Amino acid sequence: MSDATLSLVILAVTIVLFVWNRLPVGVVAIASALALYFCGLIDLAGLTTGLGDNVIVFIAALFVVSEGLEASGITAWAGRLLTRAAGTGRVRVLGAITILSAILSALITINGAAAALVPVTVAVARHAFMLPSKVLIPLAYACSAGSMLTLSGSPVNVIVNDAARTATGNGFSYFEFGLIGIPLVIVTFAVIAIFGDRLLPDRRSTALPADFSNYLGTVVDHYGLGERVYRLHVGAESSCVGTPVRDAVASDTRDVLPIAAQGGLGAGLVESGHRLQNGDVLVVSGSGQAVDDFARSCELTVEDVAGRHARSGRLIDRDAGVSEVVIPPRSEWIGSKVCPGMVRSEDGLLVMSIRRRNKDVGPRSVELVEGDTMLVHGPWRAIDALADNQQVLVVGSSEQLRRQTVALGHSAPRAGVILVAMIALLASGAVPPVVAGLLAALAMVVSKVITSEQAYRAVSWPTVVLIAALIPMSSAITDSGGAELIAQPIVDLVADRSAYLLLIVLFLLTAILGQFISNAATTLIVIPIALAAAADIGVDPRPILMLVCTAAAAAVLTPIATPANMIVMNPGGYRFGDYWRLGVIVMACWLVIAVLLIPVFWPL
Repeated sequence: MSDATLSLVILAVTIVLFVWNRLPVGVVAIASALALYFCGLIDLAGLTTGLGDNVIVFIAALFVVSEGLEASGITAWAGRLLTRAAGTGRVRVLGAITILSAILSALITINGAAAALVPVTVAVARHAFMLPSKVLIPLAYACSAGSMLTLSGSPVNVIVNDAARTATGNGFSYFEFGLIGIPLVIVTFAVIAIFGDRLLPDRRSTALPADFSNYLGTVVDHYGLGERVYRLHVGAESSCVGTPVRDAVASDTRDVLPIAAQGGLGAGLVESGHRLQNGDVLVVSGSGQAVDDFARSCELTVEDVAGRHARSGRLIDRDAGVSEVVIPPRSEWIGSKVCPGMVRSEDGLLVMSIRRRNKDVGPRSVELVEGDTMLVHGPWRAIDALADNQQVLVVGSSEQLRRQTVALGHSAPRAGVILVAMIALLASGAVPPVVAGLLAALAMVVSKVITSEQAYRAVSWPTVVLIAALIPMSSAITDSGGAELIAQPIVDLVADRSAYLLLIVLFLLTAILGQFISNAATTLIVIPIALAAAADIGVDPRPILMLVCTAAAAAVLTPIATPANMIVMNPGGYRFGDYWRLGVIVMACWLVIAVLLIPVFWPL
């Protein structure tokens, strides 16, 4: 068996195992690379070449940049803008996602757009009560279409432009690709809107973070924060100075219920016999007007605590947030005396509500016992520190809560500048894409938008390993002659035939090869074949090359066709066979668009 045939056999077995879906896709990919090595189709350097490939490094850098955008609140801000624009209607949501994906992929390449927009798309889908599995494949397809809008949208565009300049002395301008790219974006949206709901799976992913989009409303209802709690600060001129806590609120004072008192400078709760002093805080509950009247009569300063409970209020903002904590067995917090409205001296956290056995303890002080649940409010630094506190169990991730609910944090301007600078570098071509991505990722860490630990966690290593393990397959098929083995009969078929037949056959050849090897490698394989066939039938090479470019972008049938498809696979909970059902319709429409419009814009 020849090396070319053997490489195609290994490719076929790999595809069957992917479709079978009984083994993890990463295991299949690594096994295929090892099979190529043991069959002598690649050497040791070829086996590991994917780990150092520019595409792999670029994708890893883009994950870090995406993490910075999410951590700074830019993702939440963009999600809110997109949510307002899209509403909850399915077609409007898909339209908004398609437009944003196409524009961004034209600016920062298809892979960068997919990595940056996954969290935004998931947030929009949740707001519209749609499963992420219904919108993430459309995101990848829209990114593929958008890559045809500009010269910098994809490395394939650059390869085709160079080939056209070499063959004819006349390349394509930066926006000339948009002549075919705009119709592709439109038809892609139409297919997604018409067929997507029926052909995409109803599947929930276990790789997505918890949904905190309605967290504040849930907390308000669960902890009964509609009952207003106030902290009344005792000043030197207050008439309450010297009054025992138990007598601070007269028994005939209506609608004001004393809860407890706290010593000055954030000290703990004081006994009922403690005489109030300058700096102490009296915690009460009641109606706003009654508390205001009482405070005015006693010359106390009112701090509205639960008044910040409104669903769109100030409980969660860029400076402070909330957290639910549970008291575990053997915690040192057991026995501590707390009450709603007190501020803990240890960390400055405000206790807003306490529940015991799933019931509110009410406006009174209690000693904590195992299993009690508290809602606390305070600076994010103190909230985040609770996750490392061995004395409490935190319900939900404060980091994910902040990212999904706080738009444009303090680091947002820095992250925005870094993003714009990266886009400028990618669009101008001043440095290779991988260098632009690494510079942006480094800037995110150096400028303290994210920490180095967050940068390491941000990289989707299953995606990176899968793509890296499949790169040797692309090299083996190319170097062994497997691609030419497929292509040669097609060239013989179209020789001395219609130019339109040549367009159709070249599109199918390029698109089919592009489902299993990188579209850049596919383009490099097909270009010489396409130019030779164009010369045989006497047509201009430029429309032929533009068709090859369009077909190479039609990487929509498999998750391994393009990194963008892989990036959405885990968040969408997709399997190998989920892509082709909708993808085959998208590809067919692209074929029709390409064959009909390319000869109009670039005459044969």
